[in-house]
Amino acid sequence: MSHQLQNVRVERDDTAWEAVVDADIPADVLATHRDAALKEMQREASLDGFRPGKAPLERIIQIYGEQAVLRHAAQHAIEHELPELLAAEKQLIVEAPRVETATPESGKALHFTARAALSPEIKLGDYKKLAKKVNGKKEEAVVSDTEHAEALTHLKRERARIDKLESGVEPQKAAEEARALAEADLPALDDLFVQSLGYESVEKFSEAVRINIKNEKELQAQEKRRAEILDELVHASTVRYPRSLLSYELDEMEGQMRDDISRMSTTFENYLAQMKKTREEVRKEWEPAADKRAKVRLILGQIAREEKIEPRPEELAHELEHAKKHYPQVSEENLRAHLSHAMRNGATVQFLESIQ
Repeated sequence: MSHQLQNVRVERDDTAWEAVVDADIPADVLATHRDAALKEMQREASLDGFRPGKAPLERIIQIYGEQAVLRHAAQHAIEHELPELLAAEKQLIVEAPRVETATPESGKALHFTARAALSPEIKLGDYKKLAKKVNGKKEEAVVSDTEHAEALTHLKRERARIDKLESGVEPQKAAEEARALAEADLPALDDLFVQSLGYESVEKFSEAVRINIKNEKELQAQEKRRAEILDELVHASTVRYPRSLLSYELDEMEGQMRDDISRMSTTFENYLAQMKKTREEVRKEWEPAADKRAKVRLILGQIAREEKIEPRPEELAHELEHAKKHYPQVSEENLRAHLSHAMRNGATVQFLESIQ
């Protein structure tokens, strides 16, 4: 433990997943850091009549005041002493600590409280066993004759709507009239029509419709299995992380919603007014979903580390070049980090889906 601090108490806030430090900076230590802080202020000061960094120390104190010097000394002391203390306590932190201090006074010890976000702690469930159990439920997608017939009927209605549009009927009315037609009155899906869509014959088109329905069912089943694997992993794993990660997820969710709403020619503020809710209330409602998102990210990252899963360099390079064209304002370093994270998580999900 740092010998420079006194009355040290280090605790862990398991709810916020933060290290909480209460300690005193002794008066003599604060005085030592005061000298260093005063010289820093001198180097940075730009006072009339003096070249930058050349103002006398007495003038610095006169201009800024002793209280400002002591505050700077306190900051200086904490920045130097706190990392040593946290390292000695084996507290792995992921962000700069948030610090609150009493008002510093000359000749007196200074009390401070610091809260530092801890590195996430992830204890994985048996992810291979869980994935195998879920993947074992996979069944072949089957398209019934009824589903196939309903899809063809839907396409006939769509052809009827297009025919009416081409004959000059107003769009909404064309849609209503097509919906109202009895099935016997719907236009046929003949060779001429399906050839206009790029198919050789009605038979080939009919088979393509059946295959498309099957592919859609398989995709939905895959998404369902994927969601179930992730749900099982979250349930079976113990994940602790700092509140800041939850805030990050909430910010992402809010940003996505703002984008979605802007495409509907309105604003997030209008949405809140219609819902009769504040931004804080909406974000509070999102917290369970944001918590799950944060845990899934951390779990997938941990599995990727254990299984040594990384995106292929050539695929990452290709995606990076593509992204740079669409987001020229974003630094290449940030784009690479974002893409690498997303691609690694995607590859990890595929790894889980491959376990039989």
